[in-house]
Amino acid sequence: MHITRREFCQSTATLTLATVLLGASALSPFAGPALAQNVSVAEMMKPDAQPDMALGDAKAPVTIVEYASMTCPHCARFQEDTFPQIKKRYIDTGKVRYILRDFPLDSLAGAVFVFAHCAGNGDPNKYYAMVDTLFSKQHTWAVEQPIGPLMAIAKQAGFTQESFDACLKNQKAWDAMESVRQRGMKEFKVESTPTFFVNGTRIVGAVSIEDFAKVIDPYLTGK
Repeated sequence: MHITRREFCQSTATLTLATVLLGASALSPFAGPALAQNVSVAEMMKPDAQPDMALGDAKAPVTIVEYASMTCPHCARFQEDTFPQIKKRYIDTGKVRYILRDFPLDSLAGAVFVFAHCAGNGDPNKYYAMVDTLFSKQHTWAVEQPIGPLMAIAKQAGFTQESFDACLKNQKAWDAMESVRQRGMKEFKVESTPTFFVNGTRIVGAVSIEDFAKVIDPYLTGK
């Protein structure tokens, strides 16, 4: 399956969203952290068509890469409950570099990721601020008629109807996002969201800060 702009654009170029919560509804509840064999950090950090948006010190001893879908309720829960603790304890203290990568499970998630990148305009702080907003308001726009709620968020961020439409019609942005998603599936075997790699160690699910600490802290202490 490929996530494409065509899925949510009518032939008249009027924006619509044909598929809502396709993948998120198929996700089963997570029972806790699932660890698997490590992935090569060098391979994971190779540049892709879409540059990584990173928070934290580039020289931090630990890098966390998250693959998420904007329509995934588990991802929203992680962003609300666990991410602020990771940011305070590890990112803001220079111990962790954090990267969120697009792994849309449906066309709506794809459109929302494209919009978040437009809002960020290459600035990680602006990008993650918009990601926080979108996840916190997921219940308002992850619906059958999402354009109105999304447009309201866009206007608060300074978008006009024209600039919002132009953002979502940017085929280059869609292609870059799809490249990241396909690589995640094929090379790193990402099958569900959220999936994390902590210095290459896989963690699956919206797990707690305590579960993350069990994987992060040994890298910091050398044990």
